[in-house]
Amino acid sequence: MVKITMNVDGMACGMCESHVNEAIRKAFQVKKVTSSHAKGKTEIIAEAALDETALKNTVDATGYTVTDIHTEPYKKKGFSLFRK
Repeated sequence: MVKITMNVDGMACGMCESHVNEAIRKAFQVKKVTSSHAKGKTEIIAEAALDETALKNTVDATGYTVTDIHTEPYKKKGFSLFRK
């Protein structure tokens, strides 16, 4: 599993976030996509690394601009009632 974080310019509201998320879901096999217009970020959780050029082109096609992409390994956090 990988976590991909993108800086996205141009998002101004919740609908902007939805447009970016939907475009990514349609173009790629992903587990989860969340965007924040306030932070200017989109986070993607996927089974394997995605083609960064294709990802950038997909978001750019919606009218928003990807300024940075960072990919890192993702480890699912376990749930524990007794975590200290």
